[in-house]
Amino acid sequence: MTVERRAVVVTHARLRQTSPVVREAVDELASAGFTVELVDNMPARCFGSASSKVRENTEIVVVLGGDGTILGAAELTYGTNVPILGVNLGHVGFLAEFESFQLQEAIRRIASHDYSIDERTLARVEVTTGEGDEPLVDWALNDMALQQAGRGRMLDVSVGVDGVEASSFSCDGVIVSTATGSTAYAFSAGGPIIWPNVEALQLVPLAAHALFTRPLIIGAGSTFSVDLLKDSTSPAFLSNDGRRTMALTPGSRITVSLSENKLRLARLSGVPFTDRLVTKFNLPGVSLRERARLQERCREQAITRRTDDGADDETPGTEHDLSTDFINRRGDGARHGSRGDSDA
Repeated sequence: MTVERRAVVVTHARLRQTSPVVREAVDELASAGFTVELVDNMPARCFGSASSKVRENTEIVVVLGGDGTILGAAELTYGTNVPILGVNLGHVGFLAEFESFQLQEAIRRIASHDYSIDERTLARVEVTTGEGDEPLVDWALNDMALQQAGRGRMLDVSVGVDGVEASSFSCDGVIVSTATGSTAYAFSAGGPIIWPNVEALQLVPLAAHALFTRPLIIGAGSTFSVDLLKDSTSPAFLSNDGRRTMALTPGSRITVSLSENKLRLARLSGVPFTDRLVTKFNLPGVSLRERARLQERCREQAITRRTDDGADDETPGTEHDLSTDFINRRGDGARHGSRGDSDA
C-alpha cells in the first residue's frame, strides 16, 4: 500500500501563483511524489484565536518568502511535529535554510529524507486584563511587543521576574523575545544576540525614561511579568510576532515564559549559527569574492527562469526577481533581523 506524501507550499502574499519560483516548487514536489497544497494568503489572526492547522499526514511545509512569511507559516504548524523549510526571497532570511537557486536540490533531499531538524523554543504569552475576564493565552516564535497605541504619553509599566518586581519605569514599550527573536526587533532596540540553542527569554525596554533600564535575560523555568500600571494614561496594544494583536487597558498584566511547544525547522546543512550570523549581517567573515559569486549565480538563475517562462514583465527589482538577495542589501540585517517586515 502506497502512503500518500503531502507537502504544503506557503508563499509571500505578493508573490503570484504563476511566479516561476512558485511553479518550480510545486512541480518539483509533485515530481518527487508529493501531493501539494498551495497556501498564498496567511492573514493575521486575533490574539489567542485558534489557527488552522496543516493536515496530520503533512510531511513538510515549504515557505517561499522571507522570515515574515515563515512567521505566518508557523501558525499552520504550531502544536504539530511538521517541519518548515524556508526558501529565502526576502532581505535577510535568518530562519530560511537556502536561497531560491538551490530549490531543486533542496526538494530532492527533502524527498529522500536527507535533512535534520532544528528545534526552536517558543514563548508562551498570557494576558490578564484585570477586568475579571479569563486569561488569554497565545504564543510567539520571535517576540511579544507591548507598545503605545498612539503618539500620546509614555506607558507606565512594572517589570517582574519570577513574581518579584524588578523595576518600574515609563517607556514607549517593552519587548520580550526568544533566542530566535533576539536577531529581530529586540536586536534593533539594543538587545544582545542569543544563540538559538539557548533556552532563554530576554526583556528589552523601548526608549525607557530611566537611568538603569538594561535588557534582562532569564533561563528556562523563569517567567517575566509586565504590568501596565493602572495610572498609565496612554492606550497600548500587544503584538505577538507582529501578527496577532490585542488592545490593552491599564491594569493588564502580561506573563511570558518558555512554551512546551517547539517550532521545527528543516536543515539541509550543518552550518553553525555563527556562520549564518556572519553571512546574514554581512560581517567581514564573508569574503567579497564569495558575495560576488553568489550574486552572479542568483542573477543567472533569475534570467534563466524569466527566459524559460517568457515572463518578460518580471523585471529586476520587483518581488518576483530572484536575484534580489541578501548579498545586495548591506546593512539590512542590522535594521531588520528576522522581523516580519523584512520580507521581499
